[in-house]
Amino acid sequence: MAAPLSTGDPGLDLAIAAAGYRYDPGQNIFFSRLNAWQRNFGYFRLYDELLAPLHMILDCEPIYFPYAGKRWLIEFWKGQYAMALGCEIGVYNTDREDIEIPGIYSGPFFDCASDLDLLEMACTLYYHDKPLFTRRDRHWWLTGFILGGFANPEELSMEICLTLKDGQMLAVFRRGLEEAGYDRQEYSISGNSISLLFDTPRTPQPGTRNPDTDRMIQWKNKMLCDLFVSLTKDKETMAEKINTILRLAPGLYEHILELGKNKQLFGQFGRPLTIMRQQK
Repeated sequence: MAAPLSTGDPGLDLAIAAAGYRYDPGQNIFFSRLNAWQRNFGYFRLYDELLAPLHMILDCEPIYFPYAGKRWLIEFWKGQYAMALGCEIGVYNTDREDIEIPGIYSGPFFDCASDLDLLEMACTLYYHDKPLFTRRDRHWWLTGFILGGFANPEELSMEICLTLKDGQMLAVFRRGLEEAGYDRQEYSISGNSISLLFDTPRTPQPGTRNPDTDRMIQWKNKMLCDLFVSLTKDKETMAEKINTILRLAPGLYEHILELGKNKQLFGQFGRPLTIMRQQK
């Protein structure tokens, strides 16, 4: 029988759930809930530009395509999320006109996929050639994060499998993938499923990333990860580890609750999705 998806500490589980995640003790990873609060905020390119300033050094791979009267975005991410390494696949779409933020951004703003648009997705994250974890679910935001783990984005790769809704969706996604820079030999198809490896990004990366600032940010990220590992090295369970941090380094505990894409990222614009929708 699989272990329950819990840290074993009900209060800690509630705090993690409030942050948008759950814990898988079998793989020692945190992953996103289906109805996490992040689902209310959609996605657009400026969020990727904010990642590095918020200590998330990630490779980003957005794939754009049209389907069923909407514009779609399926995006892949991998790298260092401050105190955790991890990866994501996000599914988004919109049937609205582009938004305008004067002097800042002009382009599409996507909703997170509705329950009708969830996709079967799977990914395995590798550190060099070593598999770290596998996630598989019907979701809009498939994720996995290893707290205290550290890696540079180029050291990580993702094996990805997506099952699209039908042959038409598969065809337009393939076209988007090839427009992003993937050759036909770099993906395989079985039925309505497509598999590929995300290692080196083919699309332009956020302008906020450059080698010098990446090194500085990663230095701090590694310092936080090393501190977490040092303080918790004699603890066996995640509940023991996090409660030790809460007792010995409460400032570090706040970083833990900011796992993955957090309120700092979405709060930078000071408005929820409902207001963003009016910017058209």
